[in-house]
Amino acid sequence: MADKRTVCVVGHKNPDTDSICSAISYAYLKNHTQGESEEYNYVPCRAGAVSAETQYVLDRFHFRQPRYLENIGTRVKDMEIRMTPGVHGKISVKDAWEYMKTENVFTLAITDENNRLQGLVTTNDIAKSYMDENDSAIVSVAKTPYRNILKTLDAEMVVGDENAALDKGKVIIAAANPDVMEQYIQEHDCVILGNRYESQLMAILAGAGCIIVCLGAPVSKTIQHMAREHGTTILVTKMDTYTVARLINQCMPIDFFMKSKDLLTFRMNDFTDVIQDTMLKKRYRDFPILDKQGCYIGTISRRNLMGVHKRALILVDHNEVSQAVDNVENAEILEVIDHHRLGSLETVNPVFFRNEPVGCTATIIWQMFHERSIEIPKNIAGLLLSAILSDTLVFRSPTCTILDQQAAKELAQIAKVDPEEHAKAMFTAGSTLRDKTPEEIFYNDFKTFDNNGLIIGIGQVTSMSQPELDEIAVRMKPFLEKQYTEKGLDLAFFMLTNIIDEDTIMLCYGKSAGELVLNAFGVEVKDNEAKMKKVVSRKKQVVPLIMDVLNRDQDV
Repeated sequence: MADKRTVCVVGHKNPDTDSICSAISYAYLKNHTQGESEEYNYVPCRAGAVSAETQYVLDRFHFRQPRYLENIGTRVKDMEIRMTPGVHGKISVKDAWEYMKTENVFTLAITDENNRLQGLVTTNDIAKSYMDENDSAIVSVAKTPYRNILKTLDAEMVVGDENAALDKGKVIIAAANPDVMEQYIQEHDCVILGNRYESQLMAILAGAGCIIVCLGAPVSKTIQHMAREHGTTILVTKMDTYTVARLINQCMPIDFFMKSKDLLTFRMNDFTDVIQDTMLKKRYRDFPILDKQGCYIGTISRRNLMGVHKRALILVDHNEVSQAVDNVENAEILEVIDHHRLGSLETVNPVFFRNEPVGCTATIIWQMFHERSIEIPKNIAGLLLSAILSDTLVFRSPTCTILDQQAAKELAQIAKVDPEEHAKAMFTAGSTLRDKTPEEIFYNDFKTFDNNGLIIGIGQVTSMSQPELDEIAVRMKPFLEKQYTEKGLDLAFFMLTNIIDEDTIMLCYGKSAGELVLNAFGVEVKDNEAKMKKVVSRKKQVVPLIMDVLNRDQDV
């Protein structure tokens, strides 16, 4: 059976407990509701660092952190890779050419015994070896193994060592009479000749390194003896002189013609949008692919970019591009499960989209377990419960619905935990804010929203200690101002929420931020700070009011 296609189930950037727990739980549900013949393998992922609160939950119910997914863009491994094996550099040009014809490839990778890439040879390189080369010594310059000559010429070695190489002299044809040829043959030359005893003897006495006897002519014992004494190799082939002369260059090792410097290679995890420009600028037909250890895998060409398979994705707990994993626009989104307002996400094809006005995505997933008659395991129930308690602030948030409370009650029974005690331990684990840097606090739960081209950033941190929040507010003000400038935000807000008192300190930066907060919440901003009673939910109490005021101001 073919390998199943991987589908990443992932929440938003800077993930909270709901984002992580819902991704794990929904991946479990999907994997347990498909038949064996279905083609998907659902894998939970995360688009950012796990918070201390979430890590407590994962440890409590014995789960590892989901796989980190920074970018969902297509990679080389998503392309159709031509898995043409590499060849050893000492094979003959003839064998390389035959192999390329058999495999129907234009580029051949030369690899060593450990499959490390040594170089590349193209059909053009082989053609040039014939058309551009007039040096009669090229065969020895290439250090041509005798094994290659024996195989290419279908020859027999009468005298010599087949493991040696022809590495000196030039190639010459003994076409004239022996007296004339004696003037041309030099020491170490490779002489192609026929069955004439005088020519064979003359070549040996002249110091030839090798003689190739054509037409299968027998070689006398005397000639063999003389060859051994003078260190001359004798080969016998049934081919005629013309054929031998034509094929002798094809005996050369292919690594003599390979390109070995400044090779342009790609790795399996390279993003296609990054390598695309490089591929278009270089006039190469094929590009070699290496694995993590640098070993050769295969090749890709420019046309493979057109058939690249988009990576499959399911979004949970968000539906906005600004909050999604990088390159989400280039992914194949299959589903969206969310409880937030509809955002800016667009898809090429229709998708399964489920969005409900509940306090937590985990509540929707709890419903889907019931709808599909799938039993909820104890540890999955713990994750779903934790997500609901976190997102609804233990049912104190105005986003909390009766359905959230019903789900939490049932899940607590399955997980065999007390909701209040578990929530207290969970929030305590996540409230170690004094030891964190402003950057860690800021990006723990930060989201951006696009309102008609206006980019608004809203972060939030929760605690059960007001003195802790007051101290954090002092540290966060200069950092928020810096992020407002560096990130190019039009408006920047940061909520410091007291879970127990159900109050929030709102830090505000941006042109007209104070006026916006006054119009939306009826409170004044002093020193970039506003105190808001009974405001705990970014999703239901803050974002809708801010968007409403902004859109109201744009009315005609």
